[in-house]
Amino acid sequence: MFIRQLVESDLDAVLSIYDEGLATKCATFETNIPSKEVWHKKYHPTLRFVAEIDGIVVGWITLSQVSIREVYRGVGEISVYISESARGKGVGTSLMKKMIEESEKEGYWTLESSIFAINKSSLALHEKMGFRIVGIREKIAMRDGKWHDTIIMERRSKVIV
Repeated sequence: MFIRQLVESDLDAVLSIYDEGLATKCATFETNIPSKEVWHKKYHPTLRFVAEIDGIVVGWITLSQVSIREVYRGVGEISVYISESARGKGVGTSLMKKMIEESEKEGYWTLESSIFAINKSSLALHEKMGFRIVGIREKIAMRDGKWHDTIIMERRSKVIV
């Protein structure tokens, strides 16, 4: 497995993996794949990484700024998606390690994530990487006629804080 900076030519694979996440109905509340333009606007311009196995992109991670306020400049929300074919192979762990390392170099002191309560694999990955539960948002959104809770998790940098 190889972790590297995401480049423009990766976007088709990234959005395809995102679509696989949409299909699970427990990875995001989004219902449509964003355009490349929308995807670029949403996420940090350089803290974007992909995992490759045998030259094929099998996962990606990036973050988005939680607020434009200066006091939150070091707080980012993680997005991590793994191709169905690569789940359970350590891809998420490798991507998270890279993001933690690189985001700390960029001055991020808190990484957070809002995860469907039913998404046990994502919750386990975040816990493994040092995230802790800071809250539960009960019945925060309805999908397919059913209310869903999300678990809010965060990881504080040991380097910066």
